[in-house]
Amino acid sequence: MRALHIVSSVALVAAVIAQAAHAQSADENSLPGGPAQQASPVPGNTSPPSTSAPAPGQPGFTTGLFGPSRTNVLGGIYGVRPLLEQYGISLGLQETSEVFGNVSGGLRRTAAYDGLTTMSLGIDLGKAIGLEGGIVNVSAFQIHGRNFSADNLYSLQTISGLQAQRSTRLWELWYQQSFLGGKFDVKIGQQSLDQEFYGSQYSGLFINAAMGWPLVPSADLYAGGPAFPLSSLGIRLRGQPLDGLTMLLGVFDDNPPGGSFFGDSQVRGASQSGIKFNLNTGALIIGEAQYAINMPVAGQGEAAGRPGLPGVYKIGFWYDTGTFFDQRIDTQGVLLSDPNSNGDPRARRHNFSVYGLVDQDIWRPDPDGGRAVGVFARLMGAPGDRNVANFSVNGGAVLKAPLPGRDGDSVGLGFGYAHISPSAVAADRDRYALNGIAPVRGSETFIEATYQYLVAPWWVLQPDFQYVFTPGGGVADPLRPGKRVGNSATFGLRTNIVF
Repeated sequence: MRALHIVSSVALVAAVIAQAAHAQSADENSLPGGPAQQASPVPGNTSPPSTSAPAPGQPGFTTGLFGPSRTNVLGGIYGVRPLLEQYGISLGLQETSEVFGNVSGGLRRTAAYDGLTTMSLGIDLGKAIGLEGGIVNVSAFQIHGRNFSADNLYSLQTISGLQAQRSTRLWELWYQQSFLGGKFDVKIGQQSLDQEFYGSQYSGLFINAAMGWPLVPSADLYAGGPAFPLSSLGIRLRGQPLDGLTMLLGVFDDNPPGGSFFGDSQVRGASQSGIKFNLNTGALIIGEAQYAINMPVAGQGEAAGRPGLPGVYKIGFWYDTGTFFDQRIDTQGVLLSDPNSNGDPRARRHNFSVYGLVDQDIWRPDPDGGRAVGVFARLMGAPGDRNVANFSVNGGAVLKAPLPGRDGDSVGLGFGYAHISPSAVAADRDRYALNGIAPVRGSETFIEATYQYLVAPWWVLQPDFQYVFTPGGGVADPLRPGKRVGNSATFGLRTNIVF
């Protein structure tokens, strides 16, 4: 309890820093992937409204809650927030809550609640101590409720990017310094890679976890990799060698909690508090090139400097120096399913993946208006011998401002596909041939329809529907021997409140 109390206290202080970084990011980038993108105050793949503090003359706790200038519930907290901002300090506090229920498929028909309280602290060191271009970020969260996907649906691409093991955890703790007028910056410390890599403006609308941190790293890296709810120590470099071109390169510990387990690493030992700071395993090297086209010129309106519709194109890779394990063969060259196997899978050095992403507006009737249609697609591949999944793709379309007078709303339709690797499929066939154990996995697909409704600048409601075909790629149902877990139809509602 003492450790949790310390973590919570540090997190609340830390919350100020992350918020300052996020506010700066929102000002400098109209599309994700821009040069100044910082940590989001809410992990996962949902983009909440701006959380910058109101001006000094705005109300305190409760007056004017639904006013257009009101960006959080607590407002200026009777002048506390504006006073802190004079010294470059910004506080953030958000609560995201969800309820999901399946009307078909899964182990049983049921519903469950999960939630996330996020605290962040950001410090602009230029204002605080005169160190221009310096930012400090600390953030933490408290995960509560039930992991509905893990407990009931058995899906690889989980229903929500926020569902995780219950914990109170330090999340990010880093220092960033920019140089050359903001054309280059370095970030060092505890980082969550889903905040800067793989990012997509349009996939960020959706709730399914694979729309944020993709399935390939989630299934193939230790503990799912350094992404929510985990993070790793490392260093990230970012530069803009040409207008529109941004390059990212980072080196991180590949296994946030340490150990050799893939499935239960979130709950073991000190990893549950986020303060283990593991550096005893392999290195994860990740790089990404981002090219933005037809971006608006700052301060000149949305249409200024744009001959066409805006878009962002990305290619990237990750390479892990650690040891990974063959899906089919043991250290003696015997099938793992064979009774004569020693049960120890063959070790394989290193792992890697390559990916590409497209984020593109395809329709905007008024260049200065909010209504637009954008599409996205993201593909990833990895070796098939040492990984559960060797390919994943997701994509979709988003309509912004779908109804008159609802400029803050968005509606989207998306999908995700995950392919079980050939070695993992062959291992399933081996078990079936030798032991009669079924079924043989293949692939998993989901579709998602969602609507994000802006109740107020500080409050978002999001009804959501998802249908999953062959959950887990076709895993066995533990309650019905010989049967697969059934296709699931799931309805849900998410609410996000900025305090």
